[in-house]
Amino acid sequence: MNQPNQAVVMASTLYIVPTPIGNMGDITQRALDVLKHVDLVAAEDTRHSGMLLQNFAINARMFTLHDHNEQQKADQLISRLQQGDSIALVSDAGTPLINDPGYHLVTRCREAGIRVVPLPGACAAITALSAAGLPSDRFCYEGFLPAKSKGRKDALKALERETRTLIFYESTHRLLDSLADMVEVWGPERHVVLAREITKTWESIEGRPVGELLAWVKEDENRHRGEMVLVVEGYKANLDEDDISPEVIRTLNLLQQELPPKKAAAITAEIYGLKKNRLYKLMLEQSSDEE
Repeated sequence: MNQPNQAVVMASTLYIVPTPIGNMGDITQRALDVLKHVDLVAAEDTRHSGMLLQNFAINARMFTLHDHNEQQKADQLISRLQQGDSIALVSDAGTPLINDPGYHLVTRCREAGIRVVPLPGACAAITALSAAGLPSDRFCYEGFLPAKSKGRKDALKALERETRTLIFYESTHRLLDSLADMVEVWGPERHVVLAREITKTWESIEGRPVGELLAWVKEDENRHRGEMVLVVEGYKANLDEDDISPEVIRTLNLLQQELPPKKAAAITAEIYGLKKNRLYKLMLEQSSDEE
């Protein structure tokens, strides 16, 4: 076992190390220092990560850890960590565990009392969100939508009234189908931003109502190639409509049992993207009817 450089890495420690999602210049100096000094690099694909290490003249021992062997191989890595090794976990691109392997290993480390040190760095979801021009104070990361149409539509229906900005990853061969299902389930007006090939030579970020975006993507095959992130505006209620769902009313009634009316109305409005004044008025109307 190599003696760890105390200024960079610590013994018996798992480091979560983000790697570039396209542009090699996006790797941090700290990530490079950790990769140089750890005893072992656990990589999703050692060939892919090997090229990254070679680019920065890093000669590291590597261990393959991917979705299909993680649960079986985690014990070996835990044992090495307990014996004093320092290990860096990397994925093919971006931050490990964000739609990449590592969850089982990190969970096992936490359970075993092994130190886990996360490094900040590249993440396609956050990079896309920062440039989408949609609200970023509240957002919901959903990963990949289901591959089959029925499962995808069911997932979209479940998110139909989600008021937070939604972030999805999507693959080249399913982009058109996913956009078409969004049009069918949510209607053509929901604003969607397609961030494609972020940080790479052919990077493009295009935002339109999803019906228009689908037509735009169909115009050019290049527009649905590469690595893609979809950033979707959250649900916005029609502020002129009087139709308030039974679910909203139930939430409102439950909250007002514990909270003052105005507070109950404000919280319910935040959950469902409605006007709090409209909900407060509804509560007053209900009280009047009961009398």
